Amino acid sequence: MNPRLPRTRGRIVKRLAVTAAVIFTGWHLFASFLWIAPPSALRDVVPGNALSDYMIPMFGQSWSVFAPEPINGDYYLDIRAIVDSDGEEEVTDWVRATDVEQSLATYRPFPPRAAKLAVAQASSLRGEWHGLNADQRAVVELNYYQDGDWSDRLEAALLDYSEEPEELEDYLREEWHTIAYATQVAQAVWGEDVTRVQFQVARQDVVPWGQRNDPSAQRPDIQPVPVGWRGVVVQEHQSQEAFADYFCSAPEEVCVVDED
Repeated sequence: MNPRLPRTRGRIVKRLAVTAAVIFTGWHLFASFLWIAPPSALRDVVPGNALSDYMIPMFGQSWSVFAPEPINGDYYLDIRAIVDSDGEEEVTDWVRATDVEQSLATYRPFPPRAAKLAVAQASSLRGEWHGLNADQRAVVELNYYQDGDWSDRLEAALLDYSEEPEELEDYLREEWHTIAYATQVAQAVWGEDVTRVQFQVARQDVVPWGQRNDPSAQRPDIQPVPVGWRGVVVQEHQSQEAFADYFCSAPEEVCVVDED
């Protein structure tokens, strides 16, 4: 056996490892630059959704953490369900998913990547909801869960009040994702007998900067996004067992919101 062979292999492995590390570091710096920089045609060099899929949620960042407009509010995502218990339907308490997930990231130098999902989804849905007109918001507040075509009927009802149907695509996408997330939370907390879910997205601003030293200052009222009951949505390729193990590992005291 040639005694130089193991040394040669070792050098090759080291060079490959260094090369891989350099390539990854270069990609990460380039992706971070594209993400932080103002949107431009340069982002098109990364095909499809590869850039956003890489940056969100672990590496997501923006200039909103800095003055003159730092982050100035909290987002909440509350979820409840109706469970079929031996032929009788029971309405559960509310679970504040945002508090549950943030508790899993608190005091952890390496928080789980999923710990920002609820906040990010709440922000996305509320942003799209603000683009709806008054009639469409009224439709969203109604219940849609009966029969297998409930999502089609919801879309049709919204289209009746839309002059440009393509404007609804973003809202419908975000609502569908939120329903799917709410379904995962509901099944993780209350089991597989969940028949429908309801979620409430809300934002609450912080105490205004000018009142920061006023001991009697109170935070502004919560700004809710009312949404009716929806049928359950299960996405392909998701692991309910893995999600339940993650979500239900949070301390019990952060899970329940006061009843109405």
